[in-house]
Amino acid sequence: MELIGGFTGIIIIVVVLYILSSIKILAEYERGVIFRLGHLLSHPKGPGVILVFAPIDRMVRVSLRQEALEVPPQDIITRDNVTLKVNAVIFLRVIEPNKAVVEVSNYVYQTSQFAQTTLRSVLGELELDELLAHRDKINLRLQTILDQHTSPWGVKVVSVEVKQVDLPESMLRAMAKQAEAEREKRSKIIHAEGEFSAAQRLVDAAHLLATEPVSVQLRYLQTLTEIGVEKNTTVIFPVPVDFFAGLQKMMAKAGE
Repeated sequence: MELIGGFTGIIIIVVVLYILSSIKILAEYERGVIFRLGHLLSHPKGPGVILVFAPIDRMVRVSLRQEALEVPPQDIITRDNVTLKVNAVIFLRVIEPNKAVVEVSNYVYQTSQFAQTTLRSVLGELELDELLAHRDKINLRLQTILDQHTSPWGVKVVSVEVKQVDLPESMLRAMAKQAEAEREKRSKIIHAEGEFSAAQRLVDAAHLLATEPVSVQLRYLQTLTEIGVEKNTTVIFPVPVDFFAGLQKMMAKAGE
């Protein structure tokens, strides 16, 4: 009897230890994909306390948190034959844990490979100016293409961001020269517009003064007053150009 009782106690202890080892705790962001005798259970388990009866059951933990995947720099040749190095970052998360485990061996690696090829093909269809000016549209297009590839795996590509565009030194110098020339062009245009506005104002002022000849004398006296305020001993007498023209005509008549 004692032998039977001792054997029963050992069995009970083994069963208790087996049950304790079968207890698994999953965090709120984790799900457990269970394979029972090699067959996938229809629904993942978790979060909280679950039972996994090894070796009958095998569990694969899957995180539902959003992940950031950096795409290595890729050599790109744009449509206008400019060589660039471009890298990007992808934000993705698992939506269906069962598909993420069964449909693909490593969804992170697969997404990275698709991202590299997609980045080269999409950016190779664009010109440099389009790549630099329409970054948002390019990001949306990349996100749409990648999401179509990863959707059968139960993985959602939340967004794609082109992180950095490295230009060659010769292109940087050319762009700097272009920007400098553009600035100089704009400054010359602004200067010319200022000269035109000033000339227009002078013409308007001349027409206004011509209507009232006395106003020319008043303007002359005002100028003398401004000169006197500065304690300047120099006095300026403006001589109209018409005076010299009339003098020239008189000398021409006297010569005849």
